[in-house]
Amino acid sequence: MLRRSARNDARGFSLLELLMVLAIIAVVAAISVPMSGNAIRFAKISGDARNLSNGISVAKMRAAAKFTQARLYVDLVGNSYYAQTCDTPSTTPCPSWTTDGGVTALSSTVSFGYAPVPTPPANTQTTINQAPLCKNNGTPPVDVANTACVIFNSRGIPVDSGGSPTGSDAIYVNDGTYCYGITVAATGFIRNWRTNAVSTPVWSLQ
Repeated sequence: MLRRSARNDARGFSLLELLMVLAIIAVVAAISVPMSGNAIRFAKISGDARNLSNGISVAKMRAAAKFTQARLYVDLVGNSYYAQTCDTPSTTPCPSWTTDGGVTALSSTVSFGYAPVPTPPANTQTTINQAPLCKNNGTPPVDVANTACVIFNSRGIPVDSGGSPTGSDAIYVNDGTYCYGITVAATGFIRNWRTNAVSTPVWSLQ
């Protein structure tokens, strides 16, 4: 009797019990995988927005440190950006820029843009748009298509390519779910905004 009972206790799980466990695992996976995917997408675009904000801040600090103009050069098609400083501080527009550091690329799910968001954050730009086109190293410099540049003078004030102060610079990134905007006020104050990528945006300061 004792030997028979021991054999019955050690027989393991039945096929029905294993199938029930597999079914529970499948349900949990079906719930958790989309949630984790959304979390990863959110982490990518929020991280890219912070990196862009930091990149603009670095350009601002380099302008002051080197007593010249500095800019963040954004390749809107290549989804990348890098910092540059002007080689001739006294010349406007700057005819020659030198790249400082390496190129930073956006995440695979993120690109530069703001569609379908139709309006910018409050008290920033009049019309939503990327920062103005960058100019190349030329005599005279000419606009480079599919680019955007945020330029600072040696006092850390945002300026246009002609050296005039501006308060309408912004860079926008989008992943189809969220849109982030990094805006630069006329004082040089940099802010990071977020909204859902919808036709009626509700921008929130991050």
